[in-house]
Amino acid sequence: MAYDTDLADRTREALLAVTGALPDERRMFGGLCFLIAGNMCCGILAERLMARVGPQAYDTLLARPGAAEMDFTGRPMRGMIMLESDAVADEDALQEWLGHCFAFVRTLPPK
Repeated sequence: MAYDTDLADRTREALLAVTGALPDERRMFGGLCFLIAGNMCCGILAERLMARVGPQAYDTLLARPGAAEMDFTGRPMRGMIMLESDAVADEDALQEWLGHCFAFVRTLPPK
C-alpha cells in the first residue's frame, strides 16, 4: 500500500519541531512509521495519520472530528487513532496531534 509522501514530509518536519530530533523511520503496516527511542509514535497509512496517543487519552481524543478507531485486525487497538486527512490538513492541527503522540511515547522506556 502506498502512503501520502506529502503527509510523511509534513509529519517528519513537525516531529522535528516537537521532539528536537528527527525520528527513526520504518516501513510497517503497508505504510511508514515514525519511531522515537525505538517506540512507534505515529505513522502514515494511505492518506491518513495513525496516531499513538495511549490508552488514557484515547477516549477523549477519539471523540474529536476526523478521528476513528484503528482496527487493523478487525478489532479496535486501544491507544491508536486513525485521522482523516482533513483532521491534520493544517500545520497547527498536525502539530497538536503529534504533540499528543510524543507525550505518550516519551512515557515509554527506550527499546
